[in-house]
Amino acid sequence: MIGIGRPNEPKASHPSQPVGSTVGSTVGSTVGSTVGSATGRVSARPERPERPERMKIGELARKTGKTPRALHLYEEMGLLRPPSRTEGGFRLYGPDELARVYWIAKLQDMGFSLPQIQGLLGTVHASETAPEAMTSVRELFRAKLDETRAQVMRLLQLERDLSESLAYLEGCRVCREPAAPEVCNTCTSERRDVPPSLVVGIHLSPHARKPEGATP
Repeated sequence: MIGIGRPNEPKASHPSQPVGSTVGSTVGSTVGSTVGSATGRVSARPERPERPERMKIGELARKTGKTPRALHLYEEMGLLRPPSRTEGGFRLYGPDELARVYWIAKLQDMGFSLPQIQGLLGTVHASETAPEAMTSVRELFRAKLDETRAQVMRLLQLERDLSESLAYLEGCRVCREPAAPEVCNTCTSERRDVPPSLVVGIHLSPHARKPEGATP
């Protein structure tokens, strides 16, 4: 007996992932990509540069320890220029002007006068190249350095003279000499030290004493 079998049915295909997972993954990927790109566009937007702080002449004077009159003088000499003004005409200064005033004060502490600072700036502005401008500044600063070193040597010598004089005068604390101060030139104390130059000039010689009863 010939058996009658079922006709061959097509086999159903089985996806590797559930439908819900596929849809969720697709939607999530799409949404994430969209949000990420949008976020990237927002974060890439350039920020507005902050405006430099501006101050009136009174505030600039307080910060630098200068008087408004001195700042006006700087402007008259061309050492300082306000970059802007308020609608009412008040001067407004920024960080560059603050640094310029500090620079002027520093040079003044070094012994430069305002006309010298004015001449320095004039030389720099008149130079055609930066190396040429800096050569003038270097020569001026080198001369000031030599002058400062010579002054330091004079101050060191003065320090030595003062120290020697103070050490010598300490011995005068126990002096019981009843004679006039002229005898200090021929002090017979046990020290027998030669009086330092700052001390020896104090003692009066007998010929230099004012006669008794003389009017000033």
